Amino acid sequence: MPATESSEQQQKPHAVAAGVSMRDLLASCAAANTISTPPRLPDPEPAQTPAGHREAA
Repeated sequence: MPATESSEQQQKPHAVAAGVSMRDLLASCAAANTISTPPRLPDPEPAQTPAGHREAA
């Protein structure tokens, strides 16, 4: 391996992947999760209460 290739590889930053910040990456994942999750089903209606009101004993 020539000396020029090894010095070029050492100068490249390794922490940045394709110029995307961690905040942007997490925001895109949250947006994708929100879009791909189906909406919640409505809560079931509560059971009908009896027409007559019963007094406590």
